[in-house]
Amino acid sequence: MKSDAPHDNREEILRSVRDDVVNLTSSPLYIYRTENNYFPVIGQGSHTAHLMFIGEAPGRNEAQTGHPFCGAAGKILDELCASIDLKRDDVYITNILKDRPPNNRDPLPEEIELYAPFLDRQIEAIKPRVIATLGRFSMAYIMKKFGLEKELGSISKIHGHVFETHSLFAPAVVIIPLYHPAASIYDQSLKQTLLNDFQIIKKYI
Repeated sequence: MKSDAPHDNREEILRSVRDDVVNLTSSPLYIYRTENNYFPVIGQGSHTAHLMFIGEAPGRNEAQTGHPFCGAAGKILDELCASIDLKRDDVYITNILKDRPPNNRDPLPEEIELYAPFLDRQIEAIKPRVIATLGRFSMAYIMKKFGLEKELGSISKIHGHVFETHSLFAPAVVIIPLYHPAASIYDQSLKQTLLNDFQIIKKYI
């Protein structure tokens, strides 16, 4: 479950990500954060994780606590992980955006552009061998980042598919796009789809 990469300077990188996000006064979402006494949501889990989950943006519960996926979607994610005997402590969970957008709206392109470099640094530090994206925004960003633009399609078509690619830190990285757990709150049929897709993740952990 843990990455076999050396610890090198990963702790230093992750601390710098935290500090830089906390002090990101150039972001309009920083103002929204401070006006509402919210926390930034940097990430949580093992810093040597083999598997990394990447969502889109924190919700209200997350912004109130500073912890990713701690609301209704988080409970579903916990159930999905439990279905393959996976513990939160063994993975790393984060989002592209580290601050909550107003009214839980979708991330804006300029917000993704602003916050994505922090995610890039987290990936560089943790060096996961498997990245499971949660939702279409993280799917699109990660697949483009790893040179899989030609494989991109709608999430309804490529969810649960396995894409292998190369990176600077590993000979192969597996990308698995998934529906966001929150989608199953509004469409109960997606819960079984997610359970099925998690069985695919199990093969790589």
